[in-house]
Amino acid sequence: MGSVIGIGGIFLRANDPKALYQWYEKHLGLVKGQGAYGFAAPKQRDEIVFSFFKQDNEYFPVAQKAMLNLLVDDLDGLLDRLTSEGVTVDPKRESYDFGKFGWVTDPEGNRVELWQPVE
Repeated sequence: MGSVIGIGGIFLRANDPKALYQWYEKHLGLVKGQGAYGFAAPKQRDEIVFSFFKQDNEYFPVAQKAMLNLLVDDLDGLLDRLTSEGVTVDPKRESYDFGKFGWVTDPEGNRVELWQPVE
């Protein structure tokens, strides 16, 4: 019997996919994958969090049907750089025993969570 062995991708709708690819590549360092579309995260760790939220949960904007959570190795450094590049960065940062979190908004208004896990 077969079983799931991992997450194969994250899919978002975009008004201008080409421009959005370029934004994620420039600002968040994702690199083009081997296929015609998609990115690869060069330092992906083994565990991937896969969570469901109620439709009215306000953890991310209710009108947004999905949110990316990207692993980072230096949250503060990345958010400071993104701010200097003119990216919309939420000033709120949170820290827990399992890591630190920050948020940015991409050019199409999608809230993106950045997570620096505890080593």
